[in-house]
Amino acid sequence: MDRTTGVARREFLKFLAASPYVASLGGVGAYLQQSARAQGAEPLDLIKAPADALTVFDFEQVARRNVSQGHWSYMASGVDADATLHANRDGYSHVQLRPRRLRDATKVDTRVTLFGTTYDSPIFLCPTGGERGFHPDGELAVARAAKARGTLQFLSTMTSYGVEDVNKELGRPVWFQLYAPGAWDACEKLIRRVEAAGCTTLALTVDNTTGRFSETYLRTRPKDLTVCDSCHEGEPGTSIGERPMYKGINMDGVARQNPAMDWAYVDRLRKAWKGKLMIKGIDSGEDAALCVEHGVDCVLLSNHGGRSTETARSTIEALPEVVAAVNGRIPVFVDGGVRRGTDVFKALALGATAVGIGRPFLWGLGAFGQAGVDRVVDIMQRELKLVMGNCGTRTVADITPAYVATPDWKV
Repeated sequence: MDRTTGVARREFLKFLAASPYVASLGGVGAYLQQSARAQGAEPLDLIKAPADALTVFDFEQVARRNVSQGHWSYMASGVDADATLHANRDGYSHVQLRPRRLRDATKVDTRVTLFGTTYDSPIFLCPTGGERGFHPDGELAVARAAKARGTLQFLSTMTSYGVEDVNKELGRPVWFQLYAPGAWDACEKLIRRVEAAGCTTLALTVDNTTGRFSETYLRTRPKDLTVCDSCHEGEPGTSIGERPMYKGINMDGVARQNPAMDWAYVDRLRKAWKGKLMIKGIDSGEDAALCVEHGVDCVLLSNHGGRSTETARSTIEALPEVVAAVNGRIPVFVDGGVRRGTDVFKALALGATAVGIGRPFLWGLGAFGQAGVDRVVDIMQRELKLVMGNCGTRTVADITPAYVATPDWKV
């Protein structure tokens, strides 16, 4: 290949990487594989078992082949032009590591204690709706893997299995993510059921109360939606009847998410819920400070994986602002674009207490079920331990802003 051809190929790959359509298919690798299959060529090598994976990315293309087109497009897409989705991932490339050398790395400890429970690492599994769309065991498989790896699991209101069943597989209560219905009576019934199941932490989602415009999904989903009828009614995630957490709750005429929520609503929920209350979807310092004022116990800095508002700003870039606003009074969790152990380390260094992954464990679930999720978490935990040792931090508490630099960010 001559230099001109090589440059042209690189520019073409850059073009593909920026395409929302290509992103919805799982990235450039998946696009090229699909093109190769369409032309009768042999696909690129895919891993045959979880143990074959070197990084979490190795699961992506296997899952892409296993999961239905509609479910895959729904998960892989963002909103509008997918700018926020891409910003989440790109944001980590603008955070540099500043390792300290000649420190004993023989006893690196990744364990953390979150609200009284100790976990094997600060990596948690984000709430993602309808995990059964990626594997028949869905959230149950995720729970078993989380139990095996000592990992915190969040469960979505839009779970495809009831909280009681998931708790049983996990061996302890999940942290429950709440989409607050438009009627208070329905919301109260939800939280009482979660409370009765033993859950002690509730995460109210506030970043997607008025819906979203998922352009890439709408362009790449199946043209004939009758193929989806055997799985669910209408658009993915919209049917109340297929969601077990709404069983016994009259949702006739009730919005799944309350667009009228305000800080007075948070106060009402704070009084009704006696456990720990988290607000999920905060991405500004002003709102983080208000969380403290209203008695919230934790902030989850999140933009819904680029699936709520097209802010074009990554969560990792918003993190220092949010951390500064709470000023150590409550912990700050973060998710969005996390794919490597180094990403986790960078987020911890910038002040996060715990760091969430979403799409990577869904890739593992879609590829190999429980074993895939288990291996994804294993890889992430191993990578975190490796970078901690190489940077000279023996415990998570040792990771401070001194270990990173952000020269590209405007101060």
